[in-house]
Order: sequence, then structure tokens, then C-alpha cells
Amino acid sequence: MSDQIRQLGSYLGHLVKARTRHGVHSPFVYDLISQVLRPSNELPEFAPMEKLREDLLHSEQTIRVNDLGAGSRVFDLPVRRVADIARSAMKPPRQAQLLFRLARYFRTEHVLELGTSFGISTLYLAKGAEEGQVTTIEGCPQTCRIAQHHFEQLKQRNILPVLGSFRTRLPEVLGRMERIDLAFIDGHHAKEPTLEYFEQCLAKAHNDTVFVFDDIHWSRGMEEAWEAIKAHERVTVTIDLYNMGLVFLRREQVPQHFVLRY
Repeated sequence: MSDQIRQLGSYLGHLVKARTRHGVHSPFVYDLISQVLRPSNELPEFAPMEKLREDLLHSEQTIRVNDLGAGSRVFDLPVRRVADIARSAMKPPRQAQLLFRLARYFRTEHVLELGTSFGISTLYLAKGAEEGQVTTIEGCPQTCRIAQHHFEQLKQRNILPVLGSFRTRLPEVLGRMERIDLAFIDGHHAKEPTLEYFEQCLAKAHNDTVFVFDDIHWSRGMEEAWEAIKAHERVTVTIDLYNMGLVFLRREQVPQHFVLRY
């Protein structure tokens, strides 16, 4: 089966299973849908990030990419146009704004991001967690450099960029973090590394920590990783939004797994 056919089948299966908020009987998840998932209003603080997005999409610059993750389905050359990378790698506005609302809704102070790319999602997280700090790890020096320029350009001072592979730098970063309130795992889209990073992050997670996994249906391996995460003994509630998966460790919640239309 080709990967395109598998993805189509996966998406159709998601649509069949997905429910709206009216089919949800968990007060916690119902409120989350109402306050975080459903709102789509453009806030003034989104404008600077969306201006950066437009600049990236029209950039003529080329960079040499050092891809330490599972690679790209679109590119196989090390030198790529910034605009092409931005078009394929950046989170769409709706997903980036969801990260902002999650960070703000849960009043997060200690945020971890694996996969900075050009820093747009990082900026959304940092805007949502303005009273805290976002630590973000990126493996590619040139994309990290562009991201740092964006952070300086927007004078967003609550971001700590870390250059290096997740495997090398994550243990160091976790050693310095007091706790994790929100973790956005967006990089190295493969089963074993995803599960490995999740286990490492759990050491600094607490009852109210939120995990966000990107591209949970990106490949068969990522779907297997998602199933393993759902079955983890510390996980109580998961929400499958197709492009993203949300994971909660709340001990007071009855274990439930939701597939929602988003």
C-alpha cells in the first residue's frame, strides 16, 4: 500500500470516528473544546507572527538543511529554498494558534518544544506563556539561526533556543528544567524516538502537564507510537485531532480517548 493511500484511509477513518463537542460527556474535555479548540478569532498578538510567515513564504533565500529527524516527503536535497521549507514544515495558522490558546488556557510557565524550525510555533507558544519560558531544541543550524533572528525581531525574550540533536540535548535541557507544563513534540517523526522522548519528558511532567504530539498520523510508525502513548499507564485522557494529538495525565479523570473534529 502506498503511503498516500494509507494516509487517505487513515483520514477517512478519523472522519468516521470523530465526534463534535455535543458527543462529549467529559466536563474537562467539553470545556477544553469550547475554550481552546473551537475559538478561531484572530487576536492582535497573532499579527506579527503571521507577517513573519508571509515573509518566509515569499523568501528567495536558500539554506543548507541538516535534517536530523525522519526526513521530508517533499525534499531530498540538502540545499533548499526557505519558501519551500516554510510551505511544507510550518504549522498552519489554525494549529499554531491552538498552541497559543493551550499555553494560555493552562497558564503554562515551563514549556518545551522539540523542533523549532523557523520559530513561528515557538513564538505562538511564547506569546501564550508570557509569564513563563519556552525552551526549544532544533537540530539544523541554519533554520535555528533564522528562528533566533525572528525571536530578536519580535523582541520575544522568554525563549531559550538550544541547537543540537534531541537525543544529545534533551537530557541536558530536562536536567535544567524545574518541570514541564506543556511539551510540543514536533520533530523526528518516527515511532521509537517519539516514545523515547515522551518517556524522558515524563520525568519532569506532573498531573496537569499537557503533551502535544504533531503529525500523529504521518506514518504507520507514528500511528503505532500514538497507540502506545494512549496505552501508557500514566496517560488518562487523549484527544486525536488528526494533525495533532493532545495527551493529559490528570489522575482525577476517568481514562478516555477522544477523536474530535477540528
